[in-house]
Amino acid sequence: MCIIMRSFVTYAILTVFVLQGRGQDSTAYNDNHPTVHRIAVKDVIQTTSYTYIQAEENDALQWIAIPKMEATVGETYYFHGGMEMRDFKSKELDRTFDSILFLNGLINPEVVEGGKTVLNVSAQKTKTAEEKSGISIDPVEGGITIAELFSNKEKYANKIVRIKGKVTKFNSRIMGKNWIHLQDGTSSSGEFDLTATSADEVSIGDIVTIEGVITIDKDFGAGYYYNIIMENGRIVASTK
Repeated sequence: MCIIMRSFVTYAILTVFVLQGRGQDSTAYNDNHPTVHRIAVKDVIQTTSYTYIQAEENDALQWIAIPKMEATVGETYYFHGGMEMRDFKSKELDRTFDSILFLNGLINPEVVEGGKTVLNVSAQKTKTAEEKSGISIDPVEGGITIAELFSNKEKYANKIVRIKGKVTKFNSRIMGKNWIHLQDGTSSSGEFDLTATSADEVSIGDIVTIEGVITIDKDFGAGYYYNIIMENGRIVASTK
């Protein structure tokens, strides 16, 4: 009788432990990360530069947009922050979203459910794998290369520089800015793609000379963080 009783008690304790462990997988993140949202992917639309996800949270649906990544219906992700835009029209999709939340990335469930109590911005960044284009562009007179910029970022911080490169990506009207990605064929420590914000519009494939202020460690909020970025860029020359 004692053996049976001990076995029952042991089984009961193990059952409680397992149930508590399951509960921590799905709910403990609320305690450690009260500002983190947990979403389930209901629909995915892929475009050239962005992945649009219809996310479900607490039975409510919300469209979100992130730099292009692989996502599958049914997957679970986490995020925090974000910049909401209303009546946003995607030219590529020829579709207007009543409300869409722009993020710099999604947080892998392992980061949150793994028990970490601090989420740095880098945990949210799902950096797209920028492909290095096979080009070689000589720097414009009075300008510098992308390699020079990345290898001496402190030297150029808060200074106006001029760079000539090929437009590899262009996103318009995000947080009131146009976002231009440039490459010139040079690189430093694996960095070869420069992001610039501008009021000017360009097209992918254009060869442009852009001039703007270099900012380092720039945090726009909403998960948009850059080690180096050119701000208020002005296109001074452009060829197709």
